[in-house]
Order: sequence, then structure tokens, then C-alpha cells
Amino acid sequence: MARFLLLALFLLLPVWAIAQTPEEIQQSIEKSNAEIERLRQEIAVLQRDLNAVGEQKQTLQSAIKGIDLQVQKLTKSIALTNAQIAQKDREIRALAGDITETGADIIQSQGGVAESLRELDKLDREPLAGLLLEGVSLSALFDQAATLSSMRSQLQNRIEDLSALKTNLQDTKTNAENKRRELANLQSKLSQEKQGLTLARAEQNKLLAETKNKESNYQALITQKREEEERFERQLRAFEEQLGLSVPAGSIPTPRPGVLQWPVAAPHITQYFGNTPFATANPQIYGNRGHNAIDLRAAPGTPIFSARGGVVAGTGNTDLTCPNASYGKWVFVEHDNGLSTLYAHLSQISVSQGQAVGAAQTIGFSGSTGYATGPHLHFGVYATGGAKITSFPSQSCRGRTYTMPVADQTAYLNPLSYLPTL
Repeated sequence: MARFLLLALFLLLPVWAIAQTPEEIQQSIEKSNAEIERLRQEIAVLQRDLNAVGEQKQTLQSAIKGIDLQVQKLTKSIALTNAQIAQKDREIRALAGDITETGADIIQSQGGVAESLRELDKLDREPLAGLLLEGVSLSALFDQAATLSSMRSQLQNRIEDLSALKTNLQDTKTNAENKRRELANLQSKLSQEKQGLTLARAEQNKLLAETKNKESNYQALITQKREEEERFERQLRAFEEQLGLSVPAGSIPTPRPGVLQWPVAAPHITQYFGNTPFATANPQIYGNRGHNAIDLRAAPGTPIFSARGGVVAGTGNTDLTCPNASYGKWVFVEHDNGLSTLYAHLSQISVSQGQAVGAAQTIGFSGSTGYATGPHLHFGVYATGGAKITSFPSQSCRGRTYTMPVADQTAYLNPLSYLPTL
């Protein structure tokens, strides 16, 4: 009967007592949660400060402050991702230990069931008359048989409970592994952001060197950029008219929100397509044709994503031909639906001509190359049939040749006709 008492005592143990997470791991996870929440709050504050700077008048001081805030934000974002990865590592280790312990408990429970079944089978095969002759009362025999039957049923339930727990833990571990891979990808992305930010800082240092940290010199530099842009736009308009490009009938996709994805994570439009107030106030720049794209706020080093899967038709840097006049570093992607997209003023290009890219794949990082009075993304959408990458000589910088996308006037499309509604 002592054996029966031990088995019965085993049955009284709660399931959670067998698969407990070690206390030190749990304490570490709780501490990590607090650190993660603190970093998230600090990042949110920095983002609000960045947004506020973006609303201010563009000055040398605001430009420098914006880059400094972006540095702080990215640094904390990297720390946050590292903390999340470390936390997932702890959770995975704890789950792996729990699964191993649960598997051992299942084997032990199965052994207990087998032993109980053997005892019950032994009783079943012993003749009732023989037991009575040995002096065992009929009442005791029935009590013993009932106890074994009850224990067998409870042990079977125990096995089912532990099997379900093991399945659940395995699913949880798989989920945690997936989360870890996602976080590893995020950390890789943040490492790229840091690289892009290093380039943006180099631009900042160049700006400080050019302006000697004086506002008057900064404003003079902006004026110079606008003059270069005016000359370039006049030349580009004349060149596009001479090319005689035209959009094939029926080749423009029907406007519909969601055909393209936003090329930045948190879109905020600073200049719209067409005859915007800025374009109207500066006809010398746009020649009454209006702004041929949209401008999106993007702090230096912000990842820029492909708006749809496609093939990189070309990349370039107009500053190598004539500084401050045009797109600076640009990427042009042709998509499978008759649209092409342009990403300009980048600080770094992460793709190459002929490369296939997926939707939301990082193709570069924001900056202020070319004609840009501050860091932002110039995002253009074209009817592919009326646009192409070509070369033409620069009139401002004699002896040099531009290579960049050009298009018929009707091929410039409003990006908001194809992007998700904000």
C-alpha cells in the first residue's frame, strides 16, 4: 500500500510546480522590461522634439539641432533593440529548460501509469476465492481495486495535461525564436541607420565648414542652391520638351490608394505635388509646371524604402556633375504595374542598377544632397512609358554631363493618387 500512497502524493502536485521558470531568470526579465519601457519613453520624447524642429524655419541652428536629436534617437533605438534581443534570449532559455523538464515528467508519469496498470492487472488475475482463503476481506479487495482504478484514471489525465503543456511550451518557444529573428533583423536595420547617420554627420561637418558656423553664410549657401536649381530646371524643361517622350495610351494605372507603400516609416508631407504655395511663390524654379513630386520629412539617416517591388533602373549622384543643382544622390525603380518611383536627396544609396528589390526594402538613407535646403526625401512617381534615364550636358557646370531620370510632362504623376491615405 506504501507504493499507492507515493503515487497518490505525486498526483497532488500542481502542474505549474513541475515547470517553473527559475527565479533569477524571471527577475532578469522583469528588470529588462523596465529598461525597455524607459527607452521607449525617451525615444518618444526625442521624436516629438524632432517633429518640433521640423516645423521651425530652416536655419543653421535648427539644422544642427535636428541632426543631434537624430543621433540621440538612433543611439537609444539601438540600445532598445539590444535590450529586447537579450530579453528574448532569456525567455528562450527558460522555455527550453521548461520543455526538457516537462518531457522528463511525462516519461516519469508514463512509468507510474505502467506500474499502476501492472498492479491492477495482477489483482485482476488473482482468483477472488484464493484471496479470501488468504484472509483478505472482500471489502479490502474492492477498496484496493477502486483505488488503483482511480489512480490509473488520474495518472492518465496527468499525462494528457503534461503533453498539452509540452505542446504549448514548444509553440511558445517557436514564437520566441521567430521574435528573436525579427529583432535581429531590426538590429541589422538599425546598424544600417547608424551607418547612414555617420554619412549625415559628415554632411553636417561639411556644412559647418562651408558656413563657418555663421547663419549669414548658411543663408547665402541656400540662396546659391536656389540659383543653381533655377538654372538646372530651365535646362531640364527644355531638354524634356526636345526629347518628345509620350505616355502610351492606357499605360497609366488607375489611381487607387495602396498601389504603392509609403517610402518612410512615419510619413509627414512638407510639400505636395503640383502648384503648391512654394511652387507658386517660386515660378522661376518650377517654371509654372508645379512641383513634380512630394517632399517627405526625413531626418538625416532615416531609412528609405522601395514603395513597391521592382527593379532598380538606375542610381546616380548629380552633385558629381554640378553640386547643389538637382537630385543629388538618387534611385529610380521600375515596378511591374506601369509605374516608376524616384527617391532623391539621399545621403547614401544601398542598391545598384539591375538589382531586384522588394516592397519596403531599404534602398538608401535620407539626406540633403543636391538642391535641398534641409534633409528630406523627394519622392516622385512616373508613368514608366513616358520616363527614362538619360544623359545631357550641364550648362551651369561646363564640360560635365548629367545622368538622371527625365520624363514627358504627362508622365509626372501625383504620388498621393497611389499611396495609402494618411
